[in-house]
Amino acid sequence: MRKQLLQLSFIALALIFISGCGKDKDDPAPAKTKTELITTGSWKFQSASSSLAGDISNYPQLACYTDNTMTFATNLSGTIAEGANVCTSPAPATFTWSFQTSETILHLSFTLFAGGSPDFTIVSINETNLVLSQSVTFPGFPAQVITVTFKH
Repeated sequence: MRKQLLQLSFIALALIFISGCGKDKDDPAPAKTKTELITTGSWKFQSASSSLAGDISNYPQLACYTDNTMTFATNLSGTIAEGANVCTSPAPATFTWSFQTSETILHLSFTLFAGGSPDFTIVSINETNLVLSQSVTFPGFPAQVITVTFKH
């Protein structure tokens, strides 16, 4: 009898140990959509590069853009807050936006850069960075691809 009680105790202890070790893992949170990512907080200029000139982040022509912040709302509207350096032709205070081509293109209701278009290719977007590119043509220069990184 004592031997059976010892065996039952051992089996019960083993079952408790095994069931405690087999803890279910929580399912990972689903990935955020591009709309959720772009509409979370304001975006501020971080850097810019050109396919012809490399890093152009400190070019004087960009100074009036680099201190602006853009905010995208879920209702497809947006705002731009001008920083201390205001462009000769300031950016609009409000705009509309949309994703196009299976969310690979960000369309704005205005042209952000002279020589560019309102459509940007989305290079990448995550919780901290938004990287956009577009082909730009400046008078007297060949077409080039400008890539701009914004951050939260």
